[in-house]
Amino acid sequence: MAKKSKSQFENMKYEIASQVGVNLKQGYNGDLLARDAGKIGGNIVKKVFEAYTGNNYSK
Repeated sequence: MAKKSKSQFENMKYEIASQVGVNLKQGYNGDLLARDAGKIGGNIVKKVFEAYTGNNYSK
């Protein structure tokens, strides 16, 4: 992954974590619940898919 893409992904990850109310720290997050990680990952997938298709899938 290119450095620019990686930093954009990291920024999006922390932005989404903040939006869904998950306290995501820099570095290791081993204490993060699977449910919270899923909230972040699911929203990342939704956002990337919306950007790719041009459709808005928000509830």
